[in-house]
Amino acid sequence: MNQAESLVLYNTLKREKQVFVPQDPERVTLYACGPTVYNQAHIGNARPAVIFDLLFKLLSRLYPKVVYARNITDVDDKINAAAAEQNVTIDVIANRYSDAYHTDMAALGVGLPSIEPRATDHIPQMIDMIERLVANGHAYEAEGHVLFAIESFAGYGALSGRDTGEMLAGARVGVVDFKRHPGDFVLWKPSVEPQPGWDSPWGWGRPGWHLECSVMSETHLGETIDIHGGGQDLVFPHHENEIAQSVCAHGGKVFARYWMHNGFVTCKRRKMSKSLGNTLVVSELLKQANGEVLRYLLLSAQYRQPLDWSEEALTRVQRTLDRVYGVLRDAAAKYGPFQAAQSPGDKFMAALLDDLNTPDALAELNSEARRLANADDADAARQSAGALLAAGELIGLFREDPASWLAGDTEGLDDALIDQLIVERNTARKERNFARADEIRDQLQAMGITLEDVADSTRWRRASEQG
Repeated sequence: MNQAESLVLYNTLKREKQVFVPQDPERVTLYACGPTVYNQAHIGNARPAVIFDLLFKLLSRLYPKVVYARNITDVDDKINAAAAEQNVTIDVIANRYSDAYHTDMAALGVGLPSIEPRATDHIPQMIDMIERLVANGHAYEAEGHVLFAIESFAGYGALSGRDTGEMLAGARVGVVDFKRHPGDFVLWKPSVEPQPGWDSPWGWGRPGWHLECSVMSETHLGETIDIHGGGQDLVFPHHENEIAQSVCAHGGKVFARYWMHNGFVTCKRRKMSKSLGNTLVVSELLKQANGEVLRYLLLSAQYRQPLDWSEEALTRVQRTLDRVYGVLRDAAAKYGPFQAAQSPGDKFMAALLDDLNTPDALAELNSEARRLANADDADAARQSAGALLAAGELIGLFREDPASWLAGDTEGLDDALIDQLIVERNTARKERNFARADEIRDQLQAMGITLEDVADSTRWRRASEQG
């Protein structure tokens, strides 16, 4: 069985892991919901961007062509509110924050998708889809709005597991008064100045949020796609509604064959929200830590699980990356230069192929770094370094030159931190936890600190004090 055949993904719709089998191995299609650009991106927005960037990279290793679409929602009530508050047009807000999003994601090693469609470029296609839904009895007009009738689609609720009898409106603007069912959602709604709008058969208005992704996916990827992804918060109503309108507009064809959803990012075990004041903005976090540190932390938990963000976790990741960069620097000085191998090691790939098991993949990456640190000849060093660099290329780490990464670290280290690490190392040695002791020694060495064990104590020196 080759690697492509062994890729396993958790399908939210089926509630189980499944072997991934694309409908066309020559053209694999992936759609992930992108940002609504009305403000700076927070770390919760960054998690799906990093996850589906990794999936895109992995699929691209396995198949000859992968088409990845990640949209920009540039018409939305939140954008309208921001534009009105600042007395500018919505394109000013959308362009400002889409540019900021691209800058932030690039710092996290997130590449551009194959296609990045914008909602406002697809208004004619949206009107066309609505007309199809009205014509086949799945949508109706009411007081200038066009609504999707959820009772017309027997499969409604399958993704989220909700009973239609218990559902409330999924629209962003409440129009309960004239809905046939409280769960019917908006496809088109009227606009009044200064709200943006377009001409349509139902008057001057704008599209509903749910419709936008269905149309952009249809336009660029086709009526049936392989994988649709997004955050767990989008399962209902957004993705549920996408399925309903897409299946009904396409004569009953499957919309997406696999559904993937990442878990929430929490802060001190609490969901991030503006009301709690714990929203972590990416651009501010980048002032505290390198983008690779943030990316590593985002990948440190399996994507379907919640990820708790903390200063302590950032510090641990920084130390880990310092250690690995130090190993690469020292090994290259002795046995280099190194080049990435054609493929990472088998264990690393096996972890990623098992539903993007990034914790196991990162563990194997660190094991490879230890093998490199312990290499006693050039061949062994080149083999470990090649596998390590190949793994880094795939998972989006080790993009910097080790010397540049480590430059200045030694002088900036606090003596108390060094002493604390040495105490921790000595404790590990007393407990015969030699693996942990060696890890701390390697970490300090990577930061330019040399240890000397004498009698019952340990001395240390900075790189600037040696020679």
